[in-house]
Amino acid sequence: MNDHAPDTVLHVGGDSPYDVVVGYHLADRLGPMVGDALRVAVICPEAMSELAEDVAAPLLEALDGREVTVLVVPDGEEAKTAEVANDCWEALGEEGFTRSDVVVTLGGGATTDLGGFVAASWLRGVRVVHVPTTLLAMVDAAVGGKTGINTAAGKNLVGAFHEPSGVLCDLALLETLPRDELVAGLGEVVKCGFIADPEILRLVETAEPDDLEPSSPVLRELVERAIAVKIDVVVGDLKEAGGSEATGAHPGREALNYGHTLAHAIERAESYGIRHGEAVAIGCVYVAELAHRAADLPADVVERHRTAFARVGLPVTYAGASFEDLLATMRVDKKSRGAVLRFVVLDDVGRPRILAGPSEEHLRAAYEAISGVAP
Repeated sequence: MNDHAPDTVLHVGGDSPYDVVVGYHLADRLGPMVGDALRVAVICPEAMSELAEDVAAPLLEALDGREVTVLVVPDGEEAKTAEVANDCWEALGEEGFTRSDVVVTLGGGATTDLGGFVAASWLRGVRVVHVPTTLLAMVDAAVGGKTGINTAAGKNLVGAFHEPSGVLCDLALLETLPRDELVAGLGEVVKCGFIADPEILRLVETAEPDDLEPSSPVLRELVERAIAVKIDVVVGDLKEAGGSEATGAHPGREALNYGHTLAHAIERAESYGIRHGEAVAIGCVYVAELAHRAADLPADVVERHRTAFARVGLPVTYAGASFEDLLATMRVDKKSRGAVLRFVVLDDVGRPRILAGPSEEHLRAAYEAISGVAP
């Protein structure tokens, strides 16, 4: 492992600028990001509680003995509920958290979403520093300030925009990540290649899949490129105000939701038993099939979706729920406007736009193409 390669610092501009640091063994950077806070709450899932103690130790040292509290929450999407958020708020109240204090999230995307929302809502906003421990969280949830929890109606329907004070993407933390989780994180990476950076696709298509592991320079470049794509998009459209439906218009931050409309519906149908990156891969192939029928996306680009995601070990087909059930869930997607379904589609690689109101015929045909159901 090239532990001594210089850290990469990716700066996020805008009204609340911060840095995203990518490298190995970054604990010494955590104290400066926290700054002069009187108290720090480390929010982590049960599976990460031992590692949280390891992080709390250098925090205590950096804060010169100031108070660090570890709040352990359920693993995965089970943490993203109003009940768990309320438990965190109560704990912050008991610890006397003020606006000068800081929340640190340590975990995957679900922890980042929950912890960011807790920070956004406590006293109408306290600082948060993210230390993502999964590939998915590094390239997706930790950057951009989107926070949220789930409801019975769907995923991430309650939340806020709350940018972090800093993000530490410590690739050494990925060494204990199960291979399936690492592969799932590549779903968001490949997505970024399709919407903005063809070099990501070239790297994925030419690298040996087994070589994409935490110490790999190729994986590090993929992480940095995917983060750079997200930074570029969110700086220009932090609160998802873009999304013009004019043909050829860039959809702004909504571009990052490429493949997510069906992905979120699949996650709900599977009671969140499918990994997010796996659902995104399926969703991207679906929306490519939809764009082929409704917006003339070339067939070779559709096939490239299948081969790129499959090459890294991600699923590209799904038949686990009926089209009718998935369509009903997609209708409450955050991009919908009234009764009009809206999808991020491609005119070509790197050219995303909004497709509003596709016909049910095209929607169904695209699902048949990924489900193996005969038309």
